[in-house]
Amino acid sequence: MAFDDRKDILRKSSHIHYQLLSGAILLFSAILLLGNHELMVMGHQELLVMGQNTTTEAEEFKVGVVIDANTSVAKVWLTCMDMALSEFYASHKTYKRRLVLHVMDSKSDILDASSAALDLIQNVKVQAIIGPTTSAQAVYIAHLGKRYQVPIISFSATSPSISLFQNPYFIRTSINESAQVNSIAAIVEKFGWREVVPLYEDTEYGHGVIPYLMDAFQNINARVPYRSVFSSGATDDQIIQELHKLDKMQTRVLILHMVSPLGIRILEKANLLGMMSKGYAWIITSGLATELSSFGPSVINTMQGVLGITPYISKSKEVAAFEARWKIKKQYPNSERKLDILGIWAYDTQTNARMVLSQIGPQLLQELSNTRFEGLSGAFHLVDRQLQSDAFQILNICGTGLRDIGIWKPSNGTYKLNLCPIIWPGDVMEIPKGWEIPTNEKKLRIGVPEKDGFNEFVRTTKNSSSDSRYDVTGYCIDVFNAAIKKLPYDVPHEFIPFNKSKSGRAGSYYDELVYQVQAQGFDVVVGDVTITANRSKYVDFTLPYNEGGVSMIVLVKKDMSKDTWVFLKPLELKLWVTTGAFFIIIGAVIWILEHRVNREFRGGPHSMYQWGTMLSFSFSMLVFAHKERVLSNLGRFVMGIWLFVVLILTQSYTANLASMLTIQRSEPTYNDVNELIRHGYNVGYQEGSFVFGMLKRMGFDESNLKSYNSPREFDEAFLKGSSGGGIVAAFEELPFIELLLAEYCDKYMMVGEIYSNDGFGFVFPKGSPLCPDISRTILSTREEGRTEQLKKGWFKSKKSCADHKDPYGSSNSLTLSSFWILFLITGICSALALIVFLTVFIYENKQILVDPSTTTRNKVLNLLRKFCEHDENRLITYFEHCNDQNKAVDNRVHAAEISMDTGYSPPPIHDSPVVAEGVTACDDNSNTELGNYTTLRADYDIGSGNDDTRADVGNSSP
Repeated sequence: MAFDDRKDILRKSSHIHYQLLSGAILLFSAILLLGNHELMVMGHQELLVMGQNTTTEAEEFKVGVVIDANTSVAKVWLTCMDMALSEFYASHKTYKRRLVLHVMDSKSDILDASSAALDLIQNVKVQAIIGPTTSAQAVYIAHLGKRYQVPIISFSATSPSISLFQNPYFIRTSINESAQVNSIAAIVEKFGWREVVPLYEDTEYGHGVIPYLMDAFQNINARVPYRSVFSSGATDDQIIQELHKLDKMQTRVLILHMVSPLGIRILEKANLLGMMSKGYAWIITSGLATELSSFGPSVINTMQGVLGITPYISKSKEVAAFEARWKIKKQYPNSERKLDILGIWAYDTQTNARMVLSQIGPQLLQELSNTRFEGLSGAFHLVDRQLQSDAFQILNICGTGLRDIGIWKPSNGTYKLNLCPIIWPGDVMEIPKGWEIPTNEKKLRIGVPEKDGFNEFVRTTKNSSSDSRYDVTGYCIDVFNAAIKKLPYDVPHEFIPFNKSKSGRAGSYYDELVYQVQAQGFDVVVGDVTITANRSKYVDFTLPYNEGGVSMIVLVKKDMSKDTWVFLKPLELKLWVTTGAFFIIIGAVIWILEHRVNREFRGGPHSMYQWGTMLSFSFSMLVFAHKERVLSNLGRFVMGIWLFVVLILTQSYTANLASMLTIQRSEPTYNDVNELIRHGYNVGYQEGSFVFGMLKRMGFDESNLKSYNSPREFDEAFLKGSSGGGIVAAFEELPFIELLLAEYCDKYMMVGEIYSNDGFGFVFPKGSPLCPDISRTILSTREEGRTEQLKKGWFKSKKSCADHKDPYGSSNSLTLSSFWILFLITGICSALALIVFLTVFIYENKQILVDPSTTTRNKVLNLLRKFCEHDENRLITYFEHCNDQNKAVDNRVHAAEISMDTGYSPPPIHDSPVVAEGVTACDDNSNTELGNYTTLRADYDIGSGNDDTRADVGNSSP
């Protein structure tokens, strides 16, 4: 026999080994009648004779068996059957009905199996049939059982594609393969894997479970991007070719659903190709996992880190005792085949039956349909002709054996799966993330929009060193790069511009760009792509990385309303503060310079009088209304400089205020969308944007929709107006509105409702495992404020329009930078005047400093006292000087009166008042008053007729 044929027989027989015995032994116990009959148990060698007739007095009950008879697994099954029957009849010696098996070889062929079953039913007249081996054979034999009302007990047809409803005489005494799919989905969900690839054989067994796997993965939102199908007779080259295809994909979670030897061959080749290394996750279903105990060390070594799913049976002393008896009883001591779970099920089924059956097919079927008892395996339960399982065991292949890492039960749910630490492929404890970017393949292809304007978001330029490469920059690109750098793994990628000429109808450019991801033209799309409900039907978006929404932009118009605080607007706050500070500083400097020589800057009725004098003098200079005269030269020098600065400030303030009061407040030209629609006005939108479709849904006629590509085209469209083929309003997304208002904040304003959307997002294929990872890093980047920093970096050249609605805003105010040189000159001059004053003061009072009898502290205090004292040599005011002159005149007039009355002439009065240095005589007003006074006196004297006196008085005038 050829090597491949022997391997194929081994595959079939090994599968029988796990599931044949339960069905066979169940039937044996089911056909036994509880009564006074004696049942004859045939020996092991007799059971191997097909169709053998035994002449005894005992009543025969004929049962057909369709199986690959010439295999080692058949001997395993017959051994377990012999043990079960022997032990059963040892405790039930009164039974007289004899069970006779008629075994026929199916020869691993569907037609041979069907022919054998038909021969057993028509010629041998069997009451039931055990088998056949495969699900494909069972489909045909089940139809024969239905037609002839003969129960077909399947020990290996585990495929869920065989309908129990359509085949009422079909009994499955093994676990349905679909029962394990939820446990597999629980593992996938626990580790957060978003993509899985099933590998299965191209048979009824392989195809039957796939729909159930798809449903289970869909329930946990896991995607199946590819299905890998292997022919049962696949060559090594075909296996390697298919595995190479899998290795080039991103998905690293592989579900292997097949039996040996095909499953073993695939795992061996995967190990040779490096697909049993770090990053991979392999799960084998029960068809292969239940055979693990029979595999040799060389096979186990190729499966390191693999997870297996098997029906769960608790270990007990009874199970251990049965296994010991089985090893003694088996007829093939040199075989590597071991007792497994289905052998235990077979024993339980045979030795614990409690059914009374007749030889009639329907009655036999009824008794077999609902069987339940406790045995070595625990609860052995048939419900509607199907064996039930309460739990599945999860195994981890490690070293030379198996590790039990957990149990999944249907009641647990997918979120409550508790597993022990797992050693994954590559001998690592790190959980595989489930996908990888193949390092030996091309980079991730990232499509970006090719824009004519709004290049702050995306800018594409040809690389000077290569005609085929592009340099791609912009805010959106920076956000993507910042997010992808936060991933714990490397993602090689390249940016590819999407040509605008590929866009067909109006407003479809970005839709076409997104469609390229679904069509696999790009792996990802990065740019100013808005998240919409329609687009999300075909692709997945990351979390948005900026504010979303659409609103209307219109031109502004003016009104005549005024601002209550408009008088403060001509100067910015810093200029107001600086000016006020210098008023106080200049007042203090003048006071210091005038304090010792000018009585109006000394003393008063209250201690705070001089503070008021200083402040009132300083601030009254704003309108040139100060009443205090500055007498010192240094004071006049400082005041002259400051009056010049004040003149410039007041003139500038007046001019700017007058300009502001003539500016009208901004108001929108249009603020009602319905008005635009009703009058058929043209409105604008950015070319290629989804806004085009939104405007059509709002009721705008397509002929009234005008596109633009850049801020310049936007502004030109408004200048043309609706009558000139331009627009009167535009609808744009909020990020673009921010740019437009920054460019033209004195011309346009945003009005009306904000139509919400989710903002910009990056585009990935449906179910992409990279999408949720990027979303998490985007969220982290936004929380750190990184996205806002990137925006400021790209938009830093744009002036802020946060207060563009205020016609008197700080953007129109005079700033400190316009006058800083004047304040600097004033400060320097004031400082120089103070230095000169202090130098002269200290020089004049140097004897205080050189006095050796006083301490330094006392010297400083004495200088301060001296500073506070008045200067006897210079202290005088303008009015004191005038009063002294007036007093002298009064004395001379009084003397003249005495001379006229008495004839006595008093000595001359010398009026020589002390005049302060640099102070002139009284002004014209004082002289006029004095002249008036003497004139009145002369008129009085003339009235008395004394001419001499009038002459004297007249001569007394200065």
